[in-house]
Amino acid sequence: MSMRKLLAAFGAGMIVLHLVLSGTDAGSAAEFLRAALSDQRLITASVSVELGSPRMVADAVPSPEVTVKPLPIPATPRPVPTPEIKETSITGGTFLINATDYDPDIAQLLADGPQLRLEPDEPQILIIHTHSSEAYTMDSFDPYDPSDDYRTQDDTHNVIRLGDLLAEQFTASGLNVIHDRGVYDYPSYTGSYSRAGDAIQSYLAQYPTISIVIDLHRDAIGDDEVVYKTLAEGESNPSAQVMFVVGSDDSGLEHPNWQENLKLALYLQTAVNPVHPTLMRPIKLAQERYNQQLTSGSLILEVGSNGNTLQEAVTAVRLFAEAAGPALAKLVQ
Repeated sequence: MSMRKLLAAFGAGMIVLHLVLSGTDAGSAAEFLRAALSDQRLITASVSVELGSPRMVADAVPSPEVTVKPLPIPATPRPVPTPEIKETSITGGTFLINATDYDPDIAQLLADGPQLRLEPDEPQILIIHTHSSEAYTMDSFDPYDPSDDYRTQDDTHNVIRLGDLLAEQFTASGLNVIHDRGVYDYPSYTGSYSRAGDAIQSYLAQYPTISIVIDLHRDAIGDDEVVYKTLAEGESNPSAQVMFVVGSDDSGLEHPNWQENLKLALYLQTAVNPVHPTLMRPIKLAQERYNQQLTSGSLILEVGSNGNTLQEAVTAVRLFAEAAGPALAKLVQ
């Protein structure tokens, strides 16, 4: 078939032509190639002419190289195990879990009581959340969009909601409370204490009458296989337990008045225990400061653990504030 007939057979479309002619008819091949290249509908043509051995290849226009990449095979997602949730009640009255090298005289500290006093009609208490995204085990009543394991930026399901409730309960007891709803642990968890410390200092500069700073957290107990929910026994509704964490200067950082914070924790612990005997876990005395060097009335308040539900944590805050609020009101001068 002549080149013109071949082009007519393909019509007006573009043709990619690759010819391999065996034998010695190189002249015919070249003529065929010239005819092919004279037509603009042909975008690529190459002729291979075999003249015995070795093989000779003459390309008028290089053929485009096409690389075909295989589609990636999607990896089979690794199933994420759901940890078992176990109940635990950690009680002990005014018992102290001491993680320091100090041996504080608990009886004497209880007898001394907190030395701080709250100014009437002025801001007295700051509630803040160094780890504001801490949340609880989801259930059908409280689903949320997690930002990480047991964490969410939804303020209605993380510890910020508990701060709202504690501020409301303390206010009902006649206290003047500021609740900082700022986020200090997201998107970066690292540096959250530094950022929260800056915020605390700013509040103290603006409101020098603030004497108590409560950093409200959610504890984490367990591992990938088992997590624990803390439960107060004997309450009418399921309730998480609550724990104070008191920092010290045992790490070597300056914190000379840490025992004043411990006095406040002991004072509140003894106020809550007679009303709700299993609500309070033992106080933890830690080596780290946790920004508590900024006032002589600073405490971490751990409400429940990652095994608890939000409603159990809400109940715990209500029970705690029911006894701690009136006790704090006694410190108002």
